[in-house]
Formats: sequence, C-alpha cells, structure tokens
Amino acid sequence: MKSEVLLNWVDELAFETNVNGHKIILDAEDGVGGMDRGPRPKPLLLVSLGGCTAMDVISILKKMRVNVKKFNVRVDSEITEEHPKHYCKIHIIYEFWGKDLPMDKLEKAVNLSQDKYCGVSYSLKKALELTYEIKVFN
Repeated sequence: MKSEVLLNWVDELAFETNVNGHKIILDAEDGVGGMDRGPRPKPLLLVSLGGCTAMDVISILKKMRVNVKKFNVRVDSEITEEHPKHYCKIHIIYEFWGKDLPMDKLEKAVNLSQDKYCGVSYSLKKALELTYEIKVFN
C-alpha cells in the first residue's frame, strides 16, 4: 500500500496541501520569510503522533466499556540546537478524568496503542527516544 501527499507552493514560504479532503496551509513565521498563514511543519509531526495514539486509546477504552469523562494527550518534545534541528526526545502524557477508572485497562489501552496500533509511534521510535506516562484525575 502506498500513500502520497502533494504540497503546492502558494508563494514565499507557504504551501497548501489537502489531507483526507481537508485543506491545510503550511507557512513560516514572518521573521524568516513567511507570512504566518499556517502552522510550521515540525509541530504537525507532534500533532500526528498525539492524534494517532489518542484515537487508538479512546477507541480501545470504548470497546472495554471504560467510561472516561475527559481525555487529553499532551506531547512534550526536545529539539536539538544544531542543524538539522530535529526532535531527539518525545514524551507523551495521557491524561484521564473520571470516577474509579481502572488503571489496568488504561495501561492496556495505552500499551496496545504504543506497541501494536499507532504507526506514527512505531515510525518515530526508530529515530528518537519516545517515552510515555499515564495521569489520572477525578
């Protein structure tokens, strides 16, 4: 199976793409030649990682009939100072809210995402240090 994304140059440092029928504009900040019309590419990698694993986890928990009231995925990262500046460490924090949430099921859902289902995590683990933790709030 192949996958392709096409980026069309708009002007200056702006590019437009279409992902799953949704238009996205990428651009650089004003100070480096862009016009700040959209996000930078690098943070979108973190969004992809967070979205991939978050969708896995909530889907798995629904199948387990775990009633989560609120759920966030926070993705923290470290970027190298030298060029090419790249992510060298990423830490995912899974934040759950709810009453009497079963920690064993939360852990199972997160581990299944990280070890079996999330292709973005799988790809990134080959290139950098990827860690995660679970936090539960009432």
